[in-house]
Amino acid sequence: MTTSLITGATAGIGLEYAHQLAARGDDLVLVARDAARLEAVAEELRRAHRVDVEVLVADLVDREQLGRVEARLADRDRPVDLLVNNAGFGLKKRFLDNTVEEETAMQEVLVTAVLRLSHAALGAMAERGHGGIINVSSVAAFLPRGTYSAAKAWVNSFSEWAHLEYRSRGVTVMALCPGFTKTEFHQRMEVTRGDGFMWLEPEFLVRRSLEDFAKGRAYSIPGAQYKTIIALTRAIPNRVLRLTQNIGRR
Repeated sequence: MTTSLITGATAGIGLEYAHQLAARGDDLVLVARDAARLEAVAEELRRAHRVDVEVLVADLVDREQLGRVEARLADRDRPVDLLVNNAGFGLKKRFLDNTVEEETAMQEVLVTAVLRLSHAALGAMAERGHGGIINVSSVAAFLPRGTYSAAKAWVNSFSEWAHLEYRSRGVTVMALCPGFTKTEFHQRMEVTRGDGFMWLEPEFLVRRSLEDFAKGRAYSIPGAQYKTIIALTRAIPNRVLRLTQNIGRR
């Protein structure tokens, strides 16, 4: 029996991972801050898919609460086969318009939690010779657009390195780089969510990422439009990208 642990599991991409992994028969460990919502999602998944669902209430900014998730991943008696580092949020304002505490909290979730949870999971997985990690990054990682992009660039670099470092020990590490996705992410930032061909459905995004993961890929970039954008960012000098990011800003 396979067990998957998902952070940020009560909404958006994390919730879709929970549904698709449960549908294929995985037992789940769900991690989120909202206890009531977490329990509701867990019960729904138990009823729909007849899998075991464990819940861990944790705010990943809090090092003590994060430590409980690390301990669960490191538990050799209850192995986790797949870690999905999905939890995250963005900040609407420019860097200097945010407090340093707000910026630090974002980095704690996007970088520190990914590092610490991956460290805990990789130790157990490499020891067993089996396992995997999907780190939810972003197309923003390829664009110089503030500290969110910088954090996701770290996730990409870390994931690519870990993919190469641990694949010989039976562990697959992959970075998923979504573009605009129809989730609560933008709503929580108080940014209007758009529509149209640039906006991906979570079901498509997660399904494609699991297909790429099964093929042992280091990156998953669902959507031809986003593959094209990333190819262009690699071809266009950074000085041009820096100019384009200021369009429409005052």
